[in-house]
Amino acid sequence: MQAALITGTRHLELVGVPEPQPAPGAVVVDITYCGVCGTDVGAYRSGRTSHPSVFGHEWTGTIRSVGTDVADLAAGDRVVIGVRSPCGACRACVAGHAGSCEAVRSMLLGYDPLASRHGGFAPAITVAAARLVPAHPALTDEEAAMIEPAAVAYRGVRRSGVGLGASVVVQGAGPIGLLTLQLALAAGATRVIAIEPDERRRAAALELGAHLALPPGTESATAVLDMTDGVGSDVVFECAGRAPLLQEAANLTRHGGVMTMLGYIEEPATIEPALWLGKDITVRASVGFAREDIVDVMALVAARRVEVAPLHSRTIGLHDLADVLDTLDSGPSADTKVLVAPR
Repeated sequence: MQAALITGTRHLELVGVPEPQPAPGAVVVDITYCGVCGTDVGAYRSGRTSHPSVFGHEWTGTIRSVGTDVADLAAGDRVVIGVRSPCGACRACVAGHAGSCEAVRSMLLGYDPLASRHGGFAPAITVAAARLVPAHPALTDEEAAMIEPAAVAYRGVRRSGVGLGASVVVQGAGPIGLLTLQLALAAGATRVIAIEPDERRRAAALELGAHLALPPGTESATAVLDMTDGVGSDVVFECAGRAPLLQEAANLTRHGGVMTMLGYIEEPATIEPALWLGKDITVRASVGFAREDIVDVMALVAARRVEVAPLHSRTIGLHDLADVLDTLDSGPSADTKVLVAPR
């Protein structure tokens, strides 16, 4: 079979790989859909991935076969990609920091012993059984394919402490931003402003519950102050992944508020630390997700408290993936979430 692999800067190849086989503790999954993530675009741009299995890490599928030592999954089960529970034995777990379990982080980065030599941009994949979470029966396959990014946003909102009556600003109305604003509303936020340069994405933010959706600049900064009686936002989420917006996020945060980084910023950022200190803000970075985040956010999507289907802009085959990556890398795009159907 063929798998899509990054083989250089802005260079993608469909490479022949062996048919996956179930190893002990692992299963073979036939991929139904795999979402294209912003980090996939970044890896394509740079020619580097942290591990080959991370290129194409937002997928859902059906188990084809199971290896030995797999007791709670069976052929025919519909699953989503997740992560194992904390191991309880690594240095982080022993120190009481199960949320930073080294075994979980290793899985997220593709360095666990059962990691595949390719990701979900392939017809099938071998994956550790401990990573898989049964798909909620109320979800369509397209919705199931978007649970992984929804879990990333869910963890960020959970870590930010958004509560009843909170004012929230979301910078960037891409997939993570659109999911974050919905999850903030589900957590109790009553005022949400999305800041996004693309008119189509601003319209999507309004359709999904944002009270205002404005382009970056003076107008949006003034709107935040107006919304909060001149105080600033309780929580600001930086979801755009652009270095200049990091300081702007701090500018919009109220004294004593929380600024949460969800966007992946590749380049160094210039900030004003005296302002951060003077405003006494809390800065949180959130990356990845825990197993319970996958379960929780699936329940929210199944209950229609969070909508992921409107994010799905189109479905392509493997042979179209390079063109889509070029388009997404070239600037503003009409696409929000592209799904690849590798089979």
